[in-house]
Amino acid sequence: QVQLVESGGGSVQAGGSLSLSCAASGRIFSINAMDWYRQAPGKQRELVATITNGGTSNYAASVKGRFTISRDNFKNTVYLQMNSLKPGDTAVYYCHAEGLELGEQRKNFDAWGQGTQVTVSS
Repeated sequence: QVQLVESGGGSVQAGGSLSLSCAASGRIFSINAMDWYRQAPGKQRELVATITNGGTSNYAASVKGRFTISRDNFKNTVYLQMNSLKPGDTAVYYCHAEGLELGEQRKNFDAWGQGTQVTVSS
């Protein structure tokens, strides 16, 4: 079993910065992509940013140029640096990872963090 534990988040005024981190632990053989999603009240969960194990990243158009995703493969940790925050960025942010578990049979895993609140006030 693989667990994701997020940290960071909080409240900030518009134009400010916050950083999130998410550490994966458990029976991990390898992790492929690691992502950040967010869900605002009354809206569907949306992909914010994704990064491959080779370091290739992609961003939602709404955050491109303001957010930076990075990862430390040795620590099985993904980060999200959020700058120039806007009230529209207010949401619960979720970490997501998929890969293979340790074991004789390399089972796929698809894990989610518990979510962390980011609130941006105007």
